[in-house]
Amino acid sequence: MSIRIAPDREQPSAAIEISLEKPLPDYDLEQVEQPTPRDIDALLVSQGFRDLVDDARGVLTELMCNPPALPNYTHLVDLGLSHVPDFEITQLTGAICPSDDGAYRPGLWIVLKDKKSPAKQSLGEVALEHARVIIETFAKRLGI
Repeated sequence: MSIRIAPDREQPSAAIEISLEKPLPDYDLEQVEQPTPRDIDALLVSQGFRDLVDDARGVLTELMCNPPALPNYTHLVDLGLSHVPDFEITQLTGAICPSDDGAYRPGLWIVLKDKKSPAKQSLGEVALEHARVIIETFAKRLGI
């Protein structure tokens, strides 16, 4: 599994791309590596992938309502002391993820927005770490 988290500039949100690198037989996604983006399109509209997106939305919603705690090794301190991010899902959809070896894989594209942060301010380090912990837990729970 490959996870890429990119904070948006001057917005309290982050885009997350999760590339599926192993088959997911429970979702009938056996051949996840394909030679062209067009071959991935067929996977993204399959019933199995739609089921994965539905399950992903449920798991992610649950994790945002009950977020996991930051691990002790991060050494991050929220100087606001009262600001724990309150993320909402603004986008959850399929993605075509290119790999370094020239193959393409299906993936999930997620955008999380912190409802508590000011509108024209990027996410801080603490909020990004919260997003990372949520997404890592999310991926483990889905087995991706």
